[in-house]
Amino acid sequence: MSSPHQGDEPTPRDDSTGPMPSGPYLPYDSLGSQEQGASQAHGEGGSTGGQQGWWDETRQDPYAHDAYGQPHHGYAQQGPSQGYPYPGSPGTPPSSADRRRGPGWLGAGALALAAALIAGAIGGIGGGLVTDMRDDGSGGGPTIVQRDGEQAERPEGSVAAIAADAVPSVVTIRVNGSGGSGTGSGWVYDDQGHIVTNNHVVEAAGGSGRVRIELSDGSRRSAEVVGRDSAYDLAVLKADPQGLEPLAIGSSDEVVVGDEVVAVGSPLGLGSTVTAGIVSALERPVAAGESGDESYISAIQTDTAINPGNSGGPLLNSDGNVVGVNTAIAQLPGQMSASGSIGLGFAIPSDVVVRTVDQLISSGEAQHPIIGVSLDRRWQGEGAKVIEESDMPGDQPSVVPGGPADKAGIKPGDVIIEMDGRRVTDLDQLVVRIRAQAVGDKVTLKVLRDGDERELTMTLEAAEEN
Repeated sequence: MSSPHQGDEPTPRDDSTGPMPSGPYLPYDSLGSQEQGASQAHGEGGSTGGQQGWWDETRQDPYAHDAYGQPHHGYAQQGPSQGYPYPGSPGTPPSSADRRRGPGWLGAGALALAAALIAGAIGGIGGGLVTDMRDDGSGGGPTIVQRDGEQAERPEGSVAAIAADAVPSVVTIRVNGSGGSGTGSGWVYDDQGHIVTNNHVVEAAGGSGRVRIELSDGSRRSAEVVGRDSAYDLAVLKADPQGLEPLAIGSSDEVVVGDEVVAVGSPLGLGSTVTAGIVSALERPVAAGESGDESYISAIQTDTAINPGNSGGPLLNSDGNVVGVNTAIAQLPGQMSASGSIGLGFAIPSDVVVRTVDQLISSGEAQHPIIGVSLDRRWQGEGAKVIEESDMPGDQPSVVPGGPADKAGIKPGDVIIEMDGRRVTDLDQLVVRIRAQAVGDKVTLKVLRDGDERELTMTLEAAEEN
């Protein structure tokens, strides 16, 4: 998940019922109406700190992610749950994730006023500094509390011990460009100075904007964008490697529900912030972004507090290893503005992160696996249905000739009910599971055709990028 941007608002969803175009990705707004909403956590600060669409408060999808990049021609017009990126991306639309719901009607007014005052104070000083004024009225600056003696040691595996090791390797990212400005989070990937963050955090910088990173000691240095990918909502920066210590990376495949996790980032522009919780679900279908610029993630769900500005920051396991990149938060149904943490945050699994980041470093681009079918978002039954040829616009085929699905024997009208032995409940789940694989992987699909079940094996191929 990434740190959300204040003021980011998502764009209206397209609830048309027509078939979705064939292609490697499913558009975010092709997911269809949902009862739950989610918002991506954007960086705190800039008036446009985040790309439009990440904080689409008009959307009804349960999750939303910030996605920018080349148009995706999805498997189907319907995609995974929509959400919004956490840590703000400079240049992405501002999010309102810093607003929280009060505990009751009587206290709502007072809490809203307090929240507004706090948000105003943070925004007025660039989302980076909170001060305590002296009682003597001198108002000379923040009160600095000095502690005597050595810092107490904390047991290995404790949140304090994890934080002590991780905080120096997590940076605040500040972006200014033609697309706006904002603040997000990132972390040191290797000893060459590569920094991992969300695409929606840096997308606003464009080709001529300025990107800077701020270390935990307050020092700043410039950075350049090495590559970014809207489909996975990931980006790589490079800065002077002097003094940068990379974080250890764990395998997200080993994560289980209930594992304790720690998030580090710059929520609301407050750098070096540490929050803790557990993994509350796995393989949660999450998607967000404007049509043609969608991201699809089989996300790690956590109750760890994630707010605007956390986007791009690491999610760490009890060994202090990165198991995910924070990128989105859930949004309450019917809510007209993106809020802060409500206990449902989403992170891109580290196995996907490593594969994508390595591709971005080596070539500046990432590959996206496809099966080559168009799915019917009007289908209300179990599984994901390949749209009938008669329902396709023009002469477009619902199964791409010569594509992976065609080679495996999938036909128009087939309903995909299982992938690699696991049930497929809907189109969104199928899409994110495919997207979690690598190009060249073999997958086994069980399809329902004319009442009979058939098992087919296919090899995933790379999407042709525009």
